[in-house]
Amino acid sequence: MSGLEQQFVQEAFDSNWVAPLGPNVDAFEREFGEVVGCEHVLAVSSGTAAIHLALIEAGVRAGDEVVVSTLTFAASAFPVVYLGARPVFVDSERTSWNMDPELLAELLAERASRGRLPKAVVLVHLYGQPANIDAVLELCRRYEIPLIEDAAEALGASYNGRSPGTFGRAGIFSFNGNKIITTSGGGMLVSPDRELIAHARKLATQAREPAPHYEHVEVGYNYRMSNILAGVGRGQLRVLAERVRRRRAIFERYRELLADLPGIDFMPEAPWGGHSRWLTVITVEPDEFGCDREQIRLALEAANIDARPVWKPMHLQPVFAEGEVVGGAVAEDLFARGLCLPSGTAMSEQDIQRVAEVVRAQQGAVR
Repeated sequence: MSGLEQQFVQEAFDSNWVAPLGPNVDAFEREFGEVVGCEHVLAVSSGTAAIHLALIEAGVRAGDEVVVSTLTFAASAFPVVYLGARPVFVDSERTSWNMDPELLAELLAERASRGRLPKAVVLVHLYGQPANIDAVLELCRRYEIPLIEDAAEALGASYNGRSPGTFGRAGIFSFNGNKIITTSGGGMLVSPDRELIAHARKLATQAREPAPHYEHVEVGYNYRMSNILAGVGRGQLRVLAERVRRRRAIFERYRELLADLPGIDFMPEAPWGGHSRWLTVITVEPDEFGCDREQIRLALEAANIDARPVWKPMHLQPVFAEGEVVGGAVAEDLFARGLCLPSGTAMSEQDIQRVAEVVRAQQGAVR
């Protein structure tokens, strides 16, 4: 916490606005929109809820196909299934580790030839790295497919001077406890389309009609954000730039301490934008380093240091065993060799050095 949150939380208690909605929610939406450069903003209970609403607004229905990046967290794909639709996963490219536009082009051309285009594309900005948005957006426009940007991990990043999440028909952000800024739980849906956000706001508030009694003509959801949590978010938002600077500094320090090791490389920064370095991610080439990613992870665990493999690709997940994937080899390789190092903003120099020392000690430690 920054220390600024308590003021806004106290205001919620003082005014007795402790339930969902309230002045903090309204202010958080307005202030967040100013930060990312998007006028129409909806605060919701999670990033997953925001994706669900975005898919509904894109017209996704049972039986439809939705294209999703395969190298991501499951929340990028689960809302597709909520709607009875089918995710089709697309592999990563090496420059950003995000969706490969060339593979997407092949998929869309094939679907167009059959007269059955996907209903939407969910483009993930992985670990704070913006995807190649222009290339993907051009394809979506060509085929008239809505683009939904999953920027849950990329708040504070930039793509050609703009915030990822603000280019497509809708964008989503997450304020889960592990993100650069947090409301403990929460998310945001943004869009250039005023009517989209207005209707999503209605759906997120149980789709209640403007009547003195409770009237419903659509199925709604309990997806609005608490006024208390929005107060936390307002305090967090004021230190976003500082948080990004710190995450990037942590990355640079890791690189200074580990870059000389053979077989150790870092997630690249694509030339089209600024990586927020939400997480510092390394890749390990076992033949060069002398042991594999999992051996390093276990050594860190033995030292009471939490490190995780990169996201297991969605097309390898048992829950999507019957799903379709275009490509897959790049994401599989990154999963096999990639390791997310501790990257929390509060890490001290001693913390970073301790992690690096454990990593260095594993060089050549074949078991």
